[in-house]
Amino acid sequence: MSEQFVLGLHEVDEMQVAVVGGKGAHLGALSRVDGIRVPAGFCVTTDAFRRVVAEAPTIDDRLDRLSRLDPDDREAIRTLSAEIRRTVEGIAIPGDLAAAITSALARLGEQAAYAVRSSATAEDLPTASFAGQQDTYLNIVGPAAILRHVSRCWASLFTERAVTYRQRNGIDHRTVHMAVVVQRMLFPQAAGILFTADPVTGNRKVATVDAGFGLGEALVSGLVNPDVFKVRDGEVVAKAIAAKQRSVHALPEGGTQEQAIDPQRQEQPALTDAQVVRLVQLGRRIEAHFGCPQDIEWCLVDDGFQIVQSRPITTLFPIPESGDGENHVYLSVGHQQMMTDAMKPLGLSFWQMTTPAPMAVAGGRLFVDVTQRLASPASRAGLLELVGKSDPLTGDALRTVLERDGFIRPLPDEGPPGR
Repeated sequence: MSEQFVLGLHEVDEMQVAVVGGKGAHLGALSRVDGIRVPAGFCVTTDAFRRVVAEAPTIDDRLDRLSRLDPDDREAIRTLSAEIRRTVEGIAIPGDLAAAITSALARLGEQAAYAVRSSATAEDLPTASFAGQQDTYLNIVGPAAILRHVSRCWASLFTERAVTYRQRNGIDHRTVHMAVVVQRMLFPQAAGILFTADPVTGNRKVATVDAGFGLGEALVSGLVNPDVFKVRDGEVVAKAIAAKQRSVHALPEGGTQEQAIDPQRQEQPALTDAQVVRLVQLGRRIEAHFGCPQDIEWCLVDDGFQIVQSRPITTLFPIPESGDGENHVYLSVGHQQMMTDAMKPLGLSFWQMTTPAPMAVAGGRLFVDVTQRLASPASRAGLLELVGKSDPLTGDALRTVLERDGFIRPLPDEGPPGR
């Protein structure tokens, strides 16, 4: 198969993680979703990364040494990963590869400003996000500067934090490769993060929007506390407006700079309620496309939203599929049996075949749906008593759920419950 060094974002989708990395694959997929705007750009593929790394055979030996280090040996990891980064950054980009990148740049406008963003093949995964592990460079101007920052993105595969994260997650360094996304730079009035499920409570019906003035780098770096909005059923149900004293903005000559916000603007919301609701509607569209709750980075430019990243939220515990759109309450079978670890597939199948109660699977664990028994007055008291005797904490949790107004639709009393 011939090597392909550059692909336009419109040419890739989420199935091409091995070619353009997690970020590139998700951005390519986003660019195909109706109504979603993504800044124009292209991907420098993993073929290019492999071509460059092959120029330095000493990297193989260093990767062997790196894989044998204890993840807690921070000093050794820091020293060896820094050696690898210096080696990668010092490799001259071959002429045909540099030409492929600059040609793609010329088609978009080589004197425009760009964001040069790392996109590793072990990134934005359903089980490990790698958020912030590799480097991104904003407002880069000119072909020479962009080539230099592409090399820096390749090298950032071996930052201390990325190496440690891989080792803790059991990911072989040799199996991970780096692509680079080059996109037209945005100069937003506001930017931030949208979670299509509440990352604190896990509620899939509540979206959370974090927003600040200027580039999203101010939020990501922790420079400012964001405004926080919570949206449910197309309505802002809660918000907390922060005093935003600083912001990050792009400089005309390239690069970025922190700026003080005018005191009169500091406590103004970065978004209106109407804009927040509109953003969440876009988020729901993206969530439907990828089939799971998303962590989305967005920018507001001239009252229009552009999406610069979307990845699965990896901190949510999976829930059983119901398909009816209703609320459900599930009890963990394993916790009732004091078996809290995940089960293997054979064990799950055996339990499902040999027990009379239908059991759902999520996160390697079995659950029984008790929604109907909680909804019926005839069976509710018996269930609460039974569960409360087995585990008082679970009994208290069920009572808390029942106290949520409208969470469970009550059923008429049907008389004494059956078995």
